[in-house]
Amino acid sequence: MFLISQTMIAFGILLQVYNLYRAIRLLSYHKLLTHGIKERLLDYVVLCLIILFVIVYVIIFTLQILSFWIGLILFSGAIFVTVVLAWIYRLVDSEKENCLALSKSLISVIEARDPNLNGHSIHVQELAMLLHSYLPLSMRKQLNRDSLSYAALFHDVGKLGIPEAILNKPGKLTDEEWITMRRHPDIALKILEPVNFFAGMLDWIQYHHERIDGNGYHKMKGDEIPLGARLIAVADTYSAITMTRSYKSSRSYEEAMEIIKGAADSQLDGELVSIFCSIPKEEVTACMEAATKREF
Repeated sequence: MFLISQTMIAFGILLQVYNLYRAIRLLSYHKLLTHGIKERLLDYVVLCLIILFVIVYVIIFTLQILSFWIGLILFSGAIFVTVVLAWIYRLVDSEKENCLALSKSLISVIEARDPNLNGHSIHVQELAMLLHSYLPLSMRKQLNRDSLSYAALFHDVGKLGIPEAILNKPGKLTDEEWITMRRHPDIALKILEPVNFFAGMLDWIQYHHERIDGNGYHKMKGDEIPLGARLIAVADTYSAITMTRSYKSSRSYEEAMEIIKGAADSQLDGELVSIFCSIPKEEVTACMEAATKREF
């Protein structure tokens, strides 16, 4: 009986350690959905309870309490927690699939309305992910990679609310048309705000047209602009320069880099520009190829 009890408790410990790992991953994922600790309180409670379970299991196992029923209860408890977490993960996976389906639909609609955006959203996403991978650790910690990926992909979703006559105009926009065009980051906020999944990244989308010198759409400047928005701005600028549009031809990698360097500390974040320009050319140009191969 003693050996059976200890074996069940040992398996219970292994299951709870596994559950602890999954709970930590779940907590990290939920950071995409909420802003503060209050909204994630339940996640932290679950995490603390599982940590407590592991400690109690280890203590009982170490004390070698001779009881078949204790071993059975602890083993059953570990299985119960595992099943509950598995169910939660199924819900999370379903939510991810719904978000992916929403992504495909919205990006398809955006790019169908504006031929100039053909592949642009995915290109910006690829560039943003590349730049993120080269950030120093202190900066990477400030940006959830999954959040940044979605924010970069949806940075132009607000153009759904811009008239096609303005989006597809081959010539220069009038002052009045520019006023309308500049509303697209705020329109994006209205489109995505009802979806909890995007809560933690809305600022990055809304403020990606801000300038370091304060002359952007909302007149924010310097560090007032969220880091995610500043990063997307660099990726968006490079993509806009190198992609062919109805009103302009594409520029080369070298030309784009010179333009971006010239915009450092005025339009774009100087530190991010420096990091972006240090990335090997073949990795930057490969983002365009990766974007054209993606199916959206």
